[in-house]
Amino acid sequence: MGFNIVNIKTGVILTLTMALVFALSWSSRPLADDADADIQDAILSQIEAFANDDEVQAWEYASEGIKRRFGTSEGFLAMVREAYPAVHSATAIEFAQRVPHDGFDIQVVRLQGPEGKRWDAYYRMEMTDGAWKIAGVRLQPADLGI
Repeated sequence: MGFNIVNIKTGVILTLTMALVFALSWSSRPLADDADADIQDAILSQIEAFANDDEVQAWEYASEGIKRRFGTSEGFLAMVREAYPAVHSATAIEFAQRVPHDGFDIQVVRLQGPEGKRWDAYYRMEMTDGAWKIAGVRLQPADLGI
């Protein structure tokens, strides 16, 4: 009888351990998926706002650093329109990898600009008050390979 109790206790401990491992692995997956989805949503929403010349909505997705640098939504939209036409008037958007760093993430986005040229955009994303904000974008011509 003592042998059965040990097996039951071992079985219960093993079951609880497996349940805990499963719960931890399950709970970590949605967080990564949520971050991907939330970051992509912020970027797409800002690009859509640019396309509609909705400066107020585009401004909502800018980080505090961007807001301090440009001061107003009007100035920000004018800068994007002039310096980043591939972002302002993207005709195609494809999300590539996201690279987490301490304090920020980089989301790689492949864009096609209004003139048909392809670009790789490196979005610096920062979490502020529970929401992902765009803290900068670096564009470079896409490497189309052979």
